[in-house]
Amino acid sequence: MIASSLSARPEIIRGLWATPKTLPPKLFYDEIGAALFERICTLDEYYLTRAELEILTSHASTIADLAGPRCGLIEYGSGAGTKVRLLLDVLDEPAAYAPVDISADQLARIAREIAAEYPGLSVRPLVADYTGPLLVPPLPEGTRPLVFFPGSTIGNFDPHEAAAFLRRAGITVGSEGAMLLGVDRRKDARVLEAAYNDASGVTAAFNLNVLARLNREFGSDFDLQRFRHNALWNDQASRIEMHLESLEAQTVRVADEPVHFAKGETIWTESSYKYDRSGLEELVRRGGFELARLWTDSEERFWVCWLTPSKLRA
Repeated sequence: MIASSLSARPEIIRGLWATPKTLPPKLFYDEIGAALFERICTLDEYYLTRAELEILTSHASTIADLAGPRCGLIEYGSGAGTKVRLLLDVLDEPAAYAPVDISADQLARIAREIAAEYPGLSVRPLVADYTGPLLVPPLPEGTRPLVFFPGSTIGNFDPHEAAAFLRRAGITVGSEGAMLLGVDRRKDARVLEAAYNDASGVTAAFNLNVLARLNREFGSDFDLQRFRHNALWNDQASRIEMHLESLEAQTVRVADEPVHFAKGETIWTESSYKYDRSGLEELVRRGGFELARLWTDSEERFWVCWLTPSKLRA
């Protein structure tokens, strides 16, 4: 369960009464959703995880050199903890690791595992929604903050929201820290749509689990058989859009409030923006950072970026 899930009630109702209907993507990551996403990351169609792991593996020593000794590693959206282990294995005596995630059960498990695998590392987990203002656990004195935000999750924000997120991360980074950021690149629409419409239906189950979760936690009465998953590429906006389409006209109760659906009407559950080089540079600039280093994978599908605070930052 995410932290304070009931506090999301007003946001959920506002989104379902809006036009178009929306739900926040943070609802994906209860215990069931987190497990489904781990399966997605192993699918043939879902190239993102493999591409990012290739980059991190190939450039781990360079990243360690840039980070320097005894850094304080802060990971937003720690998930299963696979990628961060690649960094912890090569960093020069990291002083602390602060994983931040909205899925409390998974976060507690990963924090225990990391603490056991890396004796002497101060592990300071925080259950929180990192999409808003965030108070990160204090790091040991004298450590250099390194924010790690992998997985192209930055693409789940609209560009202006992504820039605002980077500015908030910049407060954590400070004037001497850095940020390691995963970004998915624009590419052929067929590749992108296949990644979010896998043949085995795992992404569909992941998307539909949002409705199942509302049933479990808010007493809603969604019939999942009356909705279907749909993901499409919006070329003009440079994003994949994930939707849940109502297969018939129906009324659903959510937290004791009626929500009416026309046949074919959708709930927009997630956007995943894809960036070209100019778009990435503009985003980084607006977020108060400079693009110091940029690495890609062998098939040029994905980027990992080393960002440093902008000299123009006030």
